[in-house]
Amino acid sequence: MRSRFSAYARQDEPYLLRTWHPSTRPDEIPFDPALRWVRLDIVGTSGAGPFGGADTVEFRAHYTEHGRRGQLHENSRFTRHDNAWTYLDGTVIT
Repeated sequence: MRSRFSAYARQDEPYLLRTWHPSTRPDEIPFDPALRWVRLDIVGTSGAGPFGGADTVEFRAHYTEHGRRGQLHENSRFTRHDNAWTYLDGTVIT
């Protein structure tokens, strides 16, 4: 999760696509040049553990956009694919 947050902050599309599960991976990631990711807070985790089949991570990703602060609060699902953890999907928490 932390590495994907850092990749969003750096706009590292190849890394994000490589760590996205093939069944839900988009063709490209449209980055917003006005958006700057500044901090990640992991709220909690649940699931099978480091070698299990699926896990969830609840997080708050803080950003600034046009000088205004905001946050994305999400539950993300990760699953193992080819012996690596991959992002499957997420549900935004309001």
